[in-house]
Amino acid sequence: MYFYAARQPILNINKDVVGYELLFRDGVDNVFPNVDDVEATSKLIEGSQFNFGLEDLTDGKPAYINFTLETILKGYPTMMGRDQLIVEILETVQPGKRLLAAVQELKEKGYKLVLDDYKHQKVWRHFYPYIDQIKVDMLVTSVEEIHEIKEAIVPHPQIELVAEKVETYEQYQLALELGFTLFQGFFFAKPEMVQTKALPPSEMALAELLYETSSVDVDLKRITQVFERDVNLSYKLLRYSNSAAFKRRAEISTIKQALVVLGNQELKKFLSLLFASQVASEKPMELIRLSLTRARFNELLAIKHKKLPDIGMAFLTGMMSLMDAILDETMDSVMQKLPLTIDIKDALLQGEGLLAEYLALVMAYEQAKWEEASVLTDKLGLAAEELPELYREALQWCDQQIEVMAI
Repeated sequence: MYFYAARQPILNINKDVVGYELLFRDGVDNVFPNVDDVEATSKLIEGSQFNFGLEDLTDGKPAYINFTLETILKGYPTMMGRDQLIVEILETVQPGKRLLAAVQELKEKGYKLVLDDYKHQKVWRHFYPYIDQIKVDMLVTSVEEIHEIKEAIVPHPQIELVAEKVETYEQYQLALELGFTLFQGFFFAKPEMVQTKALPPSEMALAELLYETSSVDVDLKRITQVFERDVNLSYKLLRYSNSAAFKRRAEISTIKQALVVLGNQELKKFLSLLFASQVASEKPMELIRLSLTRARFNELLAIKHKKLPDIGMAFLTGMMSLMDAILDETMDSVMQKLPLTIDIKDALLQGEGLLAEYLALVMAYEQAKWEEASVLTDKLGLAAEELPELYREALQWCDQQIEVMAI
């Protein structure tokens, strides 16, 4: 299964790209799908956070993303870093007290806000102090209406006008003459498609996690267990905890640590977004099975060896060891996106350290390389006669998790 999106550049007077508007797509045809605005926003954020990474989409420029009132009130904008995102308030959103309060809060947190496809109403003047840009559709807005908008925003010089749907040279020249400083439209570039392999988490796991996080006293141990049996969900958790929204993040060595770094409120927001996106649950079955087996076998080796300060590191190393194959990316690219500790990265990228030795032993067992397994077993000082039982236990645990999760 693949995740699709389109991007269209926004340019300044010098025709330098200052950002990209991101547009949700559900296939290779570069057209807007038949979904409502809430679903489109949810899927787009889910994809850009957990499949693409915004750096893959916007070349380091800010992303313009449309938000409905519902997605704004749910706090979806704050799931992305304020330097990454420009919040576009859809033209279908009606001005009101709830929206104004949410806009004020976003502005206080440092986010930039845009009124999209603006239709001038006097009630919007209450929002002007918090607005950075106003987008005007050059195909449907008259010159008289544009002058009215310009007059209304005179007391708010921070507001820039964006001419959108600029399709001809004449429209571009007119926008320049009317004082627009930013431009978007087919005259400059049509939306270009980008795709990546999507890894949706199990809907059952999401439902279970939403239930677990609905109480005041969150059972961290229970939540950790749910994450640990779903490789896709664990990957998305790590990607999110590494996003620009969390400036003071620590390096991560276990799933539990990632959950602690995130905190209860952000965890609930993260889960509600994934649940809302309603992505299908197709998964590369054998890769998932092998990832789970490696994770458990690695963990069991660490328990027996008693040399690792936190056995969760061994579990996470095993689970992440096939992420390059699952995502069709290099392991180096995957590791750049995840806030893992240097020990785990060294194991997966360089084959160095104790974690790498555990993983090498696990892989020797997988491939029936018994001489190699024997050398590694002796090097680690493990009892060779115990390993077949540990491997059998890992396979059995994997089967149990797959059955529970109905993967």
